Amino acid sequence: MVKVISLSNEAYEKLSSIKRDRSFSEVVVELVEKRKGKKKLSDFFGVWKDADTDKIKKMIKEDRKRSKLNEVRF
Repeated sequence: MVKVISLSNEAYEKLSSIKRDRSFSEVVVELVEKRKGKKKLSDFFGVWKDADTDKIKKMIKEDRKRSKLNEVRF
């Protein structure tokens, strides 16, 4: 079923700018799903591209060394 809605010029321009080759319906559905907290794997592509991965790896190794204090021996 198709519904007709009205948008302000500002709302139309913003939707139109992110639409690319998709329909307005697809854009609206995607935005609502993001608002609900639903994430697609592709939402995370490139998130770490500017991260200092060497620093992160070093921090992880240090945390793992500290956590070994919690080992249980029988």
